[in-house]
Amino acid sequence: MKKSVLTRYRVMAYVTAVMLLVLSTCMVFKYGFGMGEDITFAVSQTHGVLYIIYLVFAFDLGSKAKWPFGRLLWVLLSGTIPFVAFFVERSVTRSVAPLVGEPEPAAARA
Repeated sequence: MKKSVLTRYRVMAYVTAVMLLVLSTCMVFKYGFGMGEDITFAVSQTHGVLYIIYLVFAFDLGSKAKWPFGRLLWVLLSGTIPFVAFFVERSVTRSVAPLVGEPEPAAARA
């Protein structure tokens, strides 16, 4: 497996996770304070498009890493739960790094 498959997954995992946090903040302002309806719409649309790209890259990585269906489903859904994508990305990177010939991160060995 090429290193680029893991890299593009990691980038999209972070981008999707950050956009989900921004969307969550916008939702608080929209429904809690009654302001920011237009920006909430724009952020939600952006997150939706980025999430679709994330799904494609995560599915590609999962199929090449030959993950079981349950793990693939968990990785695909992690982009919909705030903060979870950060932890899932770290776990995925740790498990897939040996498949791409990348040494395991030093923090994971400790």
